[in-house]
Amino acid sequence: MKLPGQEEFEVSSACENVPTGELDSGPGSGPSPDGPSDTDRGELGVPKDPLLFIQLNELLGWPQALEWRETGRWVLFEEKLEVGAGRWSVPHVPTLALPSLQKLRSLLAEGLVLLDCPAQSFLELVEQVTRVESLSPELRGQLQALLLQRPQHLIQPTGTRPCQGSAHPREASHNEEAPLKEQHQNPLRRKLPPGAEAGVVLAGELGFLAQPLGAFVRLRDPVVLGPLTEVPLPSRFFCLLLGPSTLGKGYHEMGRAMAVLLSDPQFQWSVRRASNLQHLLAALDAFLEEVTVLPPGRWDPTTRIAPPKCLPSQHKRLLSQLREVQGPSARHGALAEDRYGHWPQAPSPELQRTGRLFGGLVQDVRRKASWYPSDFLDALHPQCFSAVLYIYLATVTNAITFGGLLGEATNGAQGVLESFLGTAVAGAAFCLMAGQPLTILSSTGPVLVFERLLFSFSRDYSLDYLPFRLWVGIWVATFCLALVATEASVLVRYFTRFTEEGFCALISLIFIYDAVGKMLSLTSAYPIQSPGYPAYGCFCQYPDLGGNESEWTRTEPKDRDDISSMDLGLVNASLLPPPECARRGGQPRGPSCHTVPDITFFSLLLFLTSFLLATALKHMKASRFFPSVVRRVLGDFSSVLAMLLGCGLDSFLGLATPKLTVPSEFKPTLPGRGWLVSPFGANPWWLSVAAALPALLLSILIFMDQQITAVILNRAEYKLQKGAGFHLDLFCVALLMLLTSVLGLPWYVSATVISLAHMDSLRRESRACALGEPCSFLGIREQRLTGLVVFILTGTSIFLAPVLKFIPMPVLYGVFLYMGVAAISSIQFTKRVQLLLMPAKHQPDLLLLRHVPLSRVHLFTAIQLACLGLLWIIKSTPAAIIFPLMLLGLVGVRKALERVFSPQELLWLDELMPEKERSIPEKGLQPEYSLSGDSEDSELMYQPRAPEINISVN
Repeated sequence: MKLPGQEEFEVSSACENVPTGELDSGPGSGPSPDGPSDTDRGELGVPKDPLLFIQLNELLGWPQALEWRETGRWVLFEEKLEVGAGRWSVPHVPTLALPSLQKLRSLLAEGLVLLDCPAQSFLELVEQVTRVESLSPELRGQLQALLLQRPQHLIQPTGTRPCQGSAHPREASHNEEAPLKEQHQNPLRRKLPPGAEAGVVLAGELGFLAQPLGAFVRLRDPVVLGPLTEVPLPSRFFCLLLGPSTLGKGYHEMGRAMAVLLSDPQFQWSVRRASNLQHLLAALDAFLEEVTVLPPGRWDPTTRIAPPKCLPSQHKRLLSQLREVQGPSARHGALAEDRYGHWPQAPSPELQRTGRLFGGLVQDVRRKASWYPSDFLDALHPQCFSAVLYIYLATVTNAITFGGLLGEATNGAQGVLESFLGTAVAGAAFCLMAGQPLTILSSTGPVLVFERLLFSFSRDYSLDYLPFRLWVGIWVATFCLALVATEASVLVRYFTRFTEEGFCALISLIFIYDAVGKMLSLTSAYPIQSPGYPAYGCFCQYPDLGGNESEWTRTEPKDRDDISSMDLGLVNASLLPPPECARRGGQPRGPSCHTVPDITFFSLLLFLTSFLLATALKHMKASRFFPSVVRRVLGDFSSVLAMLLGCGLDSFLGLATPKLTVPSEFKPTLPGRGWLVSPFGANPWWLSVAAALPALLLSILIFMDQQITAVILNRAEYKLQKGAGFHLDLFCVALLMLLTSVLGLPWYVSATVISLAHMDSLRRESRACALGEPCSFLGIREQRLTGLVVFILTGTSIFLAPVLKFIPMPVLYGVFLYMGVAAISSIQFTKRVQLLLMPAKHQPDLLLLRHVPLSRVHLFTAIQLACLGLLWIIKSTPAAIIFPLMLLGLVGVRKALERVFSPQELLWLDELMPEKERSIPEKGLQPEYSLSGDSEDSELMYQPRAPEINISVN
């Protein structure tokens, strides 16, 4: 028997070889409220259907006063009416008894089925349904009067008590078929998207009926059936299940079974296209073939199964219907598409060679030019304001931290002011010109390591550092332009998850190490003394003669250098304390005095508080507490709120913790130099040629640092609509390398952690979702304005010193730590490291553990750990000059792993190299690795792939 909709399947079969991206309908192709099957249908060329809201009205009160009462409702999951509590239950996965489905099938096979019924009102629909030969005119009149009674609904408008329908059932006349005011005020309306339709199931027992009465109606045009449904939606389906009294809950369970059938996306899709009774029964039989039976006595039937966090994909069920319609000839091709077409992605247009000089750059410019106006219009959303606040503070923190480290590494040749100015200029220019404006440029740990090595080399050989650095920058810009001209960016296809995770873990560890290192250096400079041990310093605030408070610091001479190196932000420092504090040992006197150990203690307190607050507020978005609006605000502004609370706590307690230091004068850090660097200075002329050697190593580092971040940001899991721009991004970085070298500013590339945080703060999620369904990830709000505003604010931060100087540095370090922890905890590598410490019986049910032996998983993880440890050791030793080559070596290590692991194992643990992806459709996997259709977990390959490297900051 052919399934309904065969003609549409035959037409859609021509779309099999069309890439997925071409079948998607733009931004709307992401997950929608009617389930993830929409995306799957889009991939198969199958039309999408409106969301269907199903309601069960049950006839109660026989043989006394009869009334219709709504007892259940469905979208994807079931909600039951809890009569005693006067509320709806939590959404849960419905469970049915097989006899109810079998009885329902028999009743539909013998009952009335009207497809494309022309009724335009509920009264006309009732007249159509009751035209049954077995009913006498008297029974027909009684039944019509009963069906036209207004049902009881439990509607609870926001801020009011639950509203029931009419207490006294009565007939509905023509003018009473208009929706009630309570229906329009139902909060459920806001959960349903525009275009949603309704399906109504009426079930119950009637003593005056001699035999069961079943009717299924599909209206040709959806009609609002007055107060029949609790939400005034146009109804598409109507089902009537009535009969004489029976033992148990026969008709109640049959009504639930019908509602569950209509809530199933595949059954609903088939019924919408059914042309006769046989098609309807075939759809019901197809549903029965997919039913999973739980044995009696092994579980409690009253248990409500919570909805899954991620709905399973309907891809496999659609393909099974497609194979049955097209016959055995299409089975082999469908299997090939199942195994290899749904996972390995075709190379994106940005990563295909043109064979022309600068051909990739020209294509990137043409591709991004059409999106340029929308890059600013799409930023007109309140969510962008939250992103600007958070990323601005993260960027300022990064600029100050790396500026301080750079000043220490170059002995004052560059400092915080150059870091602020370079971040503002380079970042703003990149946001205006780049192919991926969501990228945040910043100083990075690997580049800082190279800067330190370059300065040490200049100092050891008595070279003028800034002119030598200028020539290195010129050569780097030249090499990068050559890479753009030859379209070398297409090589990023060889950057698999193995390389991405290694690089992301390294950057995250640098973030964590720097944040914790700053706090430990504070503890080292001011160790906390044991009780009774005399403190050696104090910080006091006392009123001077003019009534203003002045700050003084008393410290022993041997620790003076330590204090100045920590830059605690304490002004009017002096070795001689005022008379109020002139006590032996420098012990404080009065509530406005703080010992240095107090400073250390409170700094650590603020550090941990800001980290824990940012983490807790971020997880608040998915918690059960507070209304959804409050949770969304707390989650979106988690880092900002953590910083504000930390500043408030510091101000309330009047703590003398280290504060943010912002330069107040616009001049270079190195005395005596201008903003333009001289090309030669005191260096010999041949040094301009010799600079090409270190520039070659730095070019490798820049290429790896920039493009690995670009690959992570442009993964298909983020559902970016405007495409990437690998060649254009590298071209912009090359020009900015030249500009910053001429001005003596730090070098900038894409910052992995902050860029991912920027993208995560711009996540778009569905607001209208099915009952019990979590909000669907729709993509990223792609625009240029947030990054541009962030870098403009960073540049103006020099003039905001009176405000920014009140921000405690421990609070910023806490957010810095949070960013690193969030980054490293969200990658698959971290989950596999945790498996090393878990007994097998306590390990989570990860998909890769179902397909790869545990020993092979541990071997792959150990290799990654060894590579990460080697990178860290090289970065921390004088051999760091070869650090860029080691990053490039990750690709070689990954290539060598193909001799150790099979393609099937690498498919689950990592990704396949491009040549392996091309060979699989031709050769196929070995039989022992194939995913047969009879395998109990073969449907796992159809699960949507979530972003593996993701930072949930907001």
